[in-house]
Amino acid sequence: MIIKPSAVLRNDYSTISKLAKETKEPIYITKNGEGDLVLMDIDVFEKREQMLQLRAKVLQAEEERISGAETLSVSEARKRLKERINEN
Repeated sequence: MIIKPSAVLRNDYSTISKLAKETKEPIYITKNGEGDLVLMDIDVFEKREQMLQLRAKVLQAEEERISGAETLSVSEARKRLKERINEN
């Protein structure tokens, strides 16, 4: 875990930016000794968001399966996908 005071962010932004890009880790920014912000490289943040969205979709699909929603075998899913591709 990387922790830096807010003064470093104010006074040496480029170093903090470089650190975020190189480590690909969140940087915790403190203010008056207390946690205040988390700073991340934008590419790492976007990948994290994509992963969280995918997890949410998988969780939703699993909840639907458990509640009795229709499921497909792999072969049936492939068949339907091929049909959709051939429609276009």
